[in-house]
Amino acid sequence: MIPTLILLAVVLLLIIVFVAIYNGLVRVRQQVKNAWSQIDVQLKRRYDLIPNLVETAKGYIKHERETLEAVTKARQMAIDAKGVAEQAKAENMLTSTLRSLFAVSENYPDLKANQNMLALQEELSSTENKIAFARQFYNDSVMKYNTKIQTVPTNIVAGMFGFREEEFFELEDAAEREAVKVKF
Repeated sequence: MIPTLILLAVVLLLIIVFVAIYNGLVRVRQQVKNAWSQIDVQLKRRYDLIPNLVETAKGYIKHERETLEAVTKARQMAIDAKGVAEQAKAENMLTSTLRSLFAVSENYPDLKANQNMLALQEELSSTENKIAFARQFYNDSVMKYNTKIQTVPTNIVAGMFGFREEEFFELEDAAEREAVKVKF
């Protein structure tokens, strides 16, 4: 009788541990999904600001049509991107084209002083900061999740139920990785 009770206690303990591990994996996976949703919200906000920025700039830089078209095209590519890697690549391209637009706008004092343009640039800058924080939270969540599904004993449960590694949201633009050079 006692060996049967011990066996039942061990089996019950194993079931409790198994359920706890599974629930922990689900919780961390949901955190990754939530983190991606936070990035998505900020990217949508960014995409909504860009057409206003382009329209404001159009009136001043008519002969810079290439720059404006590049921004519009990059925005659409970012909206249409699927998956983390494709989204990261599209976002890097969009950031690059926005930098070009801001560089071109420096050559137009009236545009640079336009209150709408200044407000839009400030709003976009604020949004970029929020995107950076959302990316950091996402990457932290992915690191926690990926670590959890690779360590013993959770890797056993993760393998049994098809938990797969998530991709990090990484920068591809070499210029963004370089340190800022300050010259006097």
